[in-house]
Amino acid sequence: MKITEVNTHLLSAKLSTPFSYSRARYDTRTAMLVEIVTDQGIIGWGECYGPARLTRAVVKELGAMLTGNDPLRSEFLWQELYARLRDHGQKGVLVQGLSGIDIALWDIRGKYFNVPAYQLLGGAMRTEVQAYTTGLYRRDSGDPLSYLCEEAAEYVAQGFRAMKLKVGFGVAQDVAVTRAIRETIGPEVALMIDANHAYDTVAAIQLGRKVEELDIGWFEEPVPPEDLAGYRAVKAALSIPVAGGECEFTRLGFRDVLATHAMDIIQPDICAAGGLSECKKISDMALAFGVRTNPHVWGSGIGIAASLQWMAMVPTHTPTSLSPTQPLLEFDQTEHPIRQAILQAPITHQQGWVQIPERPGLGIEINRDALNFYRA
Repeated sequence: MKITEVNTHLLSAKLSTPFSYSRARYDTRTAMLVEIVTDQGIIGWGECYGPARLTRAVVKELGAMLTGNDPLRSEFLWQELYARLRDHGQKGVLVQGLSGIDIALWDIRGKYFNVPAYQLLGGAMRTEVQAYTTGLYRRDSGDPLSYLCEEAAEYVAQGFRAMKLKVGFGVAQDVAVTRAIRETIGPEVALMIDANHAYDTVAAIQLGRKVEELDIGWFEEPVPPEDLAGYRAVKAALSIPVAGGECEFTRLGFRDVLATHAMDIIQPDICAAGGLSECKKISDMALAFGVRTNPHVWGSGIGIAASLQWMAMVPTHTPTSLSPTQPLLEFDQTEHPIRQAILQAPITHQQGWVQIPERPGLGIEINRDALNFYRA
């Protein structure tokens, strides 16, 4: 079997209601998808997390190197492509482009052997995962204390037992909103906060100390991703677990995070950190350091499906205890017209739980009409 084509699909959709987090405002959602075609008619799909036009350029460059190769040699191809571009960046958009390609190669592998991708990695450790909702972003108008609490209550009514709140808008405002959300959802629903590295160490510690009493599941990206010393300082100062890693790349980048004990929870994104090949290594390495893995998931249905294939294999901490620690699926609930439209069958939750697809490869089929409709 040989690779005959590597195609890219850049998609875009305007939002009916823009939303913001601490570092950006969205009025459009995009997706950059990878399609790898073989001479046996098997097609693999992947997705790249990051600036869509830049990752598309990377995939086009890498695709020219892939044509004519055996797609089943995914480990060789990953190492070969990474080595060729090592001099020009071991992180960022180059690895994000490689991630989408690797995911597509695993989709092909699963379809070729007629099994889900996780089966080729050793078999599933779980058949479903609990999801936490990512939402609770800021809007252009209205009182956050009002509309965020209403949104949180809706998630609870849908069956979610965990959710994540965006912070990073000033310590006093963050404390007020976090307290209001906790009062709305009650003590039995898990609540995490995410600053998207809006703070320095001093402000992050101030915020963490003020919300510790609210039983926060984790404090995500309290400081910039380059500041591992700042992560360690925040981690040492707070009882709240410190999470991060969506802006880190490959096992080599996470090696430094883990060896320096910078985080309690790492959050690689399979569409950015190196694909399924690399993320399996990262989560196994984290287990050796006693660090939890909760993948970052932000993208279309392809990225969700790929994350679920990986999450079938993410190690369980303390597996023989009465309450083993399982990974949680980040299940974005913000407006994203492309997310489910590109799938023939959407990935949904039932009372906050999501089944891991069991069909071959990533377990999904693509709706090409949607690809054409949302093409940028």
